[in-house]
Amino acid sequence: MTAVEETIAEGVIDAHHHVWDLSVRDQGWITGPELAPLRRDFLLADLEPEARAAGVTATVLVQTIDVPEETPEFLALAKNSDLVAGVVGWTDLTSPDVARALVALREGSGGEHLVGIRHQVQGESDPRWLLRPDVLRGLAAVAEAGLVYDLVVRPHQLAAALDAARLLPGLTFVLDHAGKPPITSGELRPWADPVRLLASLPNTVCKLSGLVTEADPDRWSVQDLRPYADTILDAFGPRRLMFGSDWPVCRLAATYAEVIAAAKELTASLAPSERHEVFTGTALRTYGLTVTGPPATQEAPCA
Repeated sequence: MTAVEETIAEGVIDAHHHVWDLSVRDQGWITGPELAPLRRDFLLADLEPEARAAGVTATVLVQTIDVPEETPEFLALAKNSDLVAGVVGWTDLTSPDVARALVALREGSGGEHLVGIRHQVQGESDPRWLLRPDVLRGLAAVAEAGLVYDLVVRPHQLAAALDAARLLPGLTFVLDHAGKPPITSGELRPWADPVRLLASLPNTVCKLSGLVTEADPDRWSVQDLRPYADTILDAFGPRRLMFGSDWPVCRLAATYAEVIAAAKELTASLAPSERHEVFTGTALRTYGLTVTGPPATQEAPCA
């Protein structure tokens, strides 16, 4: 057994995945032929066999759309799941009642599983959206609640993310999908420089996630991903980098097994203790997770 396989045998935390049921709520972002494979239900019962087979013992369920109803549903799902250890939900950061909304989520069913908040900043037309006074006030409330903030931004929005992280040193910012680097073009700039600047701040963390769908979905290779993975490994270090599958979005380019195999290969040069951080330790610390799930051989409950 290799050192990477020993790390996997200890149990992996998948720090980023989604679920949705189209009979409950439409996912309006799933449009066009390229995303057509995602226009179906993806439930926890679909994920669990794939995750368990890959050695995953706990996950973080992340919001998909900016509506208030989704987060309580995710928290209730986590409460009844042996797999989901944390939920990154959504609330309206621009609302003057954001602090009260966070308290309500915490006090609701499964509220102990709320670990963070995210907004689809990548869809905002204003590249400086994160720096609006009402948004900064909302982010301060997230920090006050003891939660982290997941950043889903595109490269042109990284400058605002950097300024927000500087203005709010008491809030941990988690950069999802490495800031969506331009892998298909093979370019590192203008993505790499602001990512390194963001990483220079101690209140920032990054996810090794979402890279396969930023590459050519039909012909990507680990070597295509390596310059970008190496950049975030060098910038953030293993103790501020965590693995995430981005399931089921990853299925546009790779299976769950292929995503985790790529992550293992991209981190193969790290020491065993460093790989443990990427696949387990960073997620545990950043999100304050309590992992008490069953062994992989236990029958998975239905979602």
